[in-house]
Amino acid sequence: MLKNYIGVLMLNEKEDNIKSLTKSRPIASIPIGGRYRIIDFVLSNMVNSGIHNVGIFTNTKSRSLVDHVGSGQPWDLDRKINGLFLFNLTSERSQLNDIDVLSENMEYIYRTKQEYVIMSSSYMVCNIDYNEAAKYHEESGSDITLIYKKTNNAKKHYVGCSTLYINEENKVLSIGKNIGAEDKLNIGMEMFIMKKSTLIDIINKCIQTGSHNSIKAAIYDDVSQLNVNAYEFKGYLQCVNSIKNYYKTSMDMLNGKVTKELFFNNGLIYTKSKDEAPTKYFNEAKVNNSLIANGCILKGKIDKSVISRRVTVEEGAEIKNCIIFQNCQIKKGCKLTNVIIDKNTIISENTVLEGDEEFPVVIEKKFRT
Repeated sequence: MLKNYIGVLMLNEKEDNIKSLTKSRPIASIPIGGRYRIIDFVLSNMVNSGIHNVGIFTNTKSRSLVDHVGSGQPWDLDRKINGLFLFNLTSERSQLNDIDVLSENMEYIYRTKQEYVIMSSSYMVCNIDYNEAAKYHEESGSDITLIYKKTNNAKKHYVGCSTLYINEENKVLSIGKNIGAEDKLNIGMEMFIMKKSTLIDIINKCIQTGSHNSIKAAIYDDVSQLNVNAYEFKGYLQCVNSIKNYYKTSMDMLNGKVTKELFFNNGLIYTKSKDEAPTKYFNEAKVNNSLIANGCILKGKIDKSVISRRVTVEEGAEIKNCIIFQNCQIKKGCKLTNVIIDKNTIISENTVLEGDEEFPVVIEKKFRT
């Protein structure tokens, strides 16, 4: 168990291709799977691996994130010693890079008693046991270990993600970017294992020289000078960095094999619980291969969809291949196909919306809570 490790989550992921879901929330707090948020996966992975000191470094528009993670109680991080720490929630600057965020909160890093750090983003959705990766890192004697996944479908997925070029000894030679030109690539999962002293040295160097504004860029540009190794993750992975990938990840969760691996294989995925009544299925309701959260009222036809809490689907409505966030109302006679609907939205009677699996229609609210 990784009691000698702290977890550092950097939530300044690129939102260029998913902005319709991140206007009032970070990627980390986008709902997924009916009752979860994207950050639940990395938080649960760390806790299941024995990490009990986690720092979340975020930018503004973090209200939904703070409301969700709270004191960390669902992940057993509500502790007197160690626990969950959130930083940069009230910065006057709307967008800070991670070197700025870390440098303003160096006291947290200095005061932690743990020797090692696992640094990660939130949008890599997987269920990973960090113990094996940490063991590999310590035995290798490397400065930094990057976690990666081999993929055979890089033209369609992981576009925009980092790509690792490694030799037979798993040493990282160089790092590039997936532009969708090749299928077989090593995809960097933006998970870094290192000593705390190494992280401090990188931050101080970036501040002193002004050479980089992110930890990731500093590591990637200095792989020739640092001893950087790679550890292969062989499980299910998706990067939620676009509407297309978010939609695919959600639809993958309807596959029983993926669901079992993603939510159970290396430990459970925890989330904020809400004590609500179970979903009520009326006689006329027809539901097929869907994830349905609690508190819903269902009278229509639902096929291969993900329905969040407190959604009402009235009689005569037909929903297929859709993702519907909480507190939505789908009125009589609606026909929705390949649609993502944000929170607190009312779809009027007899509305017909049809998107494509590659380009789903996104219905967003101007104001969200």
